[in-house]
Amino acid sequence: MRLRMPDQTVVDTDKATASYEEKTDWNGRNHISRNTGTQWEHETLYRSAKGRYYLVRTSQREGTLPGAEWLEPAQAAAWLILNEHELPPELVAAAGEVTE
Repeated sequence: MRLRMPDQTVVDTDKATASYEEKTDWNGRNHISRNTGTQWEHETLYRSAKGRYYLVRTSQREGTLPGAEWLEPAQAAAWLILNEHELPPELVAAAGEVTE
């Protein structure tokens, strides 16, 4: 999937060097995204070929298009920790900024 970022850069998820799926929690009826708090909106984190992290938001709601934004290292680390992913080496230092 190709998406235009707010800074006009175009990212291609097929060229990402890593991708991370969101964690969901079962509420007794549906799988709820830890990030969005709903069953309808979802997030996936990617590392670009140049090593930058970006978040892609998708929705199951009709007529809603996917969107993407760049994340700072601390934001990417927080997202990965919340979603129970192991941190890549380049984000380990940033984890100290976002965990207690």
